[in-house]
Formats: sequence, structure tokens, C-alpha cells
Amino acid sequence: MISAEAGVARPPAHEVIYRKLREQILFGEIAPGQPVTIQGLTDRLNAGMTPVREAIRRLTSEGALQFQGNRRVIVPQLTAENIAEIIFARQWLESELSLRATARATAEDLAQLTRIDDTLDAAIATGDLQAYLEYNYRFHARIYDLADAPILAAMAEGLWLRFGPSLRVVCGRVGTQNLPDKHKDLLACMRTRDAEGAAKASREDMLQGMEQVREMLEFSEAPN
Repeated sequence: MISAEAGVARPPAHEVIYRKLREQILFGEIAPGQPVTIQGLTDRLNAGMTPVREAIRRLTSEGALQFQGNRRVIVPQLTAENIAEIIFARQWLESELSLRATARATAEDLAQLTRIDDTLDAAIATGDLQAYLEYNYRFHARIYDLADAPILAAMAEGLWLRFGPSLRVVCGRVGTQNLPDKHKDLLACMRTRDAEGAAKASREDMLQGMEQVREMLEFSEAPN
């Protein structure tokens, strides 16, 4: 079906539900380890059972959900060791995607990234956790789009689904004011076409946030 107003194809219902549930997981609206029933998700998403089951199937295959039996699913709880693996993978992915994006970004692309980062800064200043999580993700997702490397971008997106819920837990504990980023450095390098500098800033930005997640999990896992 084509929207007369937008002139673009509307996604099918099952895709809409998948995206809604994916965002709720990505931004930690369903807490790690919190069991939810399939019926509960249909109510939460105001959707039928069939598209919800399809969304759960897809997100389970992506590692964002786990079946628990009894028609329940959970967002997996990560360990510090899991985060160490994610850090290992993201170090290369974020650097490479930023390097490629720098070579392709236009002035309009950079202006868009700057607007996203300005909104992110406002969220940090006001302590708006939900906006922080959403616009931080949007900033990185736009870099992935600009890189024009769909296989690498899919890998990076898959990792976000894994650590996103834990990132919300950390942000909720330390507050947005304690979440500095390297986006300004990254943008400055992109404007001057300094691809290596952009890759370095992106890697450092990733490490700041992920190390906070790892340290929190290490603390929670330590014996009393």
C-alpha cells in the first residue's frame, strides 16, 4: 500500500510491531531479566498475537530476547564478560564505520548529525534519560547509514540490541550528567575529512560508555 500523503510504501503490520518491540528493548523499556508474557506484549503493543509472535521470533534470533517457557520471554542479562566481548567487537566496527562515513558525508549530512548531537546535549543538560538514549543511538545509526557498509552496519546494530538495555540501567544509576561523549571531536574530524581522527574519536566514545557498563556489571557480580 502506498501512502498518498508521503508517497512511500507503508511497512506491513508485522514489521511495525517488530520495530516497536525492538525499540522498547533497545532503549531498555523492558529491563534485563524482567520476564514478560506474550499476552502482556500484545497488550503493551496494542497488537494481535500473530505479529507479536513473529516479532518475538525475529528478536530471539537476533539475541535480543530469550524464551523462558510458559509463554514468557526475557531480555537477557549480560555479564561483565559479555560486555568485554562486545567492546572487542565494537572497537573495530565503530572505527571502521566512522572512517567510511567521513569519506562520504556531505555538508547536509554533517548538519543533520550536528542537530542530532545538539538535541542529545539538551537531553544531557535536562537529565532526560529517554531522550539521551534515543538520540545517542540515532547519532550512531546515522553514522552507520553514511558508511554505506550494510553488513558491518547490521553487525553494529545487532550489538546495540544486546547492550542497549544494560546501558539504560547504567544511565539510570549515574545520571546523564556523568555521560560525556566524543561526538564533538568526531564531528570536527568529519568536517575536515580526517578519517583516522574520526575513527579514533568514535572508538574512544564507545569505550567511555561501554566501560561504565562493564564496571557496573563487575560490581554487581562481585561476592558480598
